[in-house]
Amino acid sequence: MIRHTVAFRLRHDSGSADERSFLSEAESLAAIPGVERFEQLRQVSSKNGFSYGFSMEFADQAAYDAYNVHPVHVAFVRDRWVPEVEDFLELDYVPLDA
Repeated sequence: MIRHTVAFRLRHDSGSADERSFLSEAESLAAIPGVERFEQLRQVSSKNGFSYGFSMEFADQAAYDAYNVHPVHVAFVRDRWVPEVEDFLELDYVPLDA
């Protein structure tokens, strides 16, 4: 299992229509084959400057690799993520016993 996470900050104002549109369109990632347990999260710690997080799981490396090249993911990154995300940190995890 691979848990793919990303913490990020948008260029948009909190509560704006642009913010809502970005988060709504991001839900399309959950429908990509192989994506399990997709979550959108609001970051609440004062210890960093990120506002949101996405978390999802994949059964194995092949499922994760297929997600990365899936047309829906590629289009989302190109059309929404790159122009609208101000900063991010991506972390991918596997269980310690893997």
